[in-house]
Amino acid sequence: MANKPSIPKGTRDFGPKEMVKRNYIFDTIKEVYSLFGFQQIETPSMETLQTLMGKYGDEGDKLLFKILNSGDYFKGITDEELVGRNTLKLQTRLSEKGLRYDLTVPFARYVVMHRDEIQFPFKRYQIQPVWRADRPQKGRYREFYQCDADVVGSESLLNEVELMQIIDTVFVKFGIRVQIKLNNRKILSGIAEIIGEQDKIVHITTAIDKLEKIGLEKVNEELASAGLSEQAIMQLQPIIQLNGTNEQKLDTISKVLAKSEIGVKGIEESKYILDSLKKTGLKNDIILDLTLARGLNYYTGAIFEVKALDSEIGSITGGGRYDNLTGIFGMPGLSGVGMSFGADRIYDVLNALDLFPKKSVCGATQLMFVNFGEKETDYILPILDKARKAGIRSEIFPDAVKIKKQMNYANAKSIPYVAIVGENEIKEEKITLKDMSSGEQCMLSANDLIDKIV
Repeated sequence: MANKPSIPKGTRDFGPKEMVKRNYIFDTIKEVYSLFGFQQIETPSMETLQTLMGKYGDEGDKLLFKILNSGDYFKGITDEELVGRNTLKLQTRLSEKGLRYDLTVPFARYVVMHRDEIQFPFKRYQIQPVWRADRPQKGRYREFYQCDADVVGSESLLNEVELMQIIDTVFVKFGIRVQIKLNNRKILSGIAEIIGEQDKIVHITTAIDKLEKIGLEKVNEELASAGLSEQAIMQLQPIIQLNGTNEQKLDTISKVLAKSEIGVKGIEESKYILDSLKKTGLKNDIILDLTLARGLNYYTGAIFEVKALDSEIGSITGGGRYDNLTGIFGMPGLSGVGMSFGADRIYDVLNALDLFPKKSVCGATQLMFVNFGEKETDYILPILDKARKAGIRSEIFPDAVKIKKQMNYANAKSIPYVAIVGENEIKEEKITLKDMSSGEQCMLSANDLIDKIV
């Protein structure tokens, strides 16, 4: 007996009803991106490992899906090398490509390759799947979509302000209450400098970024295992646990970092963003969170993350400034800032909170014609064509089977209207239109039928 087919863990199939919902998410985000002047691009699903490796930190590199070279990928590898099981060395020989981990690094590569064709500042958005060899769990998948927006070629903090506005606008449209968390990697660097642990900034940020997940005690254990002194860890405690309004937090951290030039710069940037956003009328709260670190090594300035207030799912949007990213591809000095909506997590939140609008949940077809036979079909086809030209999503059941089966089909697809044409309708040059939700029927001309549905 043949094995039952399956799909890899951490991936999902999406049926027609689910795709209607997903497209609602994508279309809403695209609409808002376009409102703010962003243009769409796409990049390949796979990139060279040279492009991907070393851009996400050690933990990120481990989560990259590598693609075996085509053909005889063992060619040129000796038995001694295979027996030696040097994973890193063998990996570079067996695999030259990998599935993209995110859309930001491929975008940086795109900018460098197409620099002569791009008008700077370049505002792009990109909605495509990414892959991570992570442990699947609720809200976390190995294949998922990101919906990115980035601006490169401008150091203005107005770009950060606009990204916050985009986040607010999108979630207001979705009806999801969110909290936007803001921090700055310069502040984190200043903190590391003040406690005398500048060389451990990556370890510090990686650890404190896990505060909500693992708690303060475990964070302190990770800091200790990274080699931080007990005194340095004690100095971090009041900073990690800092409370109050955004203004109070800025005032307190300003005093702590007064002697750190980079820390003061981060405070100034954060204050500008927060002050500017007060003038825009954000509907959702934005808070300064000094424990927010974002695990990716390439962020250099403002960083932000969004969480839904009425759902336990983790971050659903995040991003930050990454001034030095294109430098690794031979184009130094180009400043960039970007963000990414987690479409799959947003889908789960909208589902859990029952926030999908009813019009997006129903089937795509608005009108179905019942098929009684060849004579009736000949009468229907011109009307069907006219309905489609009027913008009504219409179909005719392809087979002249029992009407019960055809009605079951319409119900299964949540088609709101069914058109019935028999001998009487043909004689009177009319169509009987049935409203599937109320059960009401009326006989109409083709023009009146179209006007009713449009």
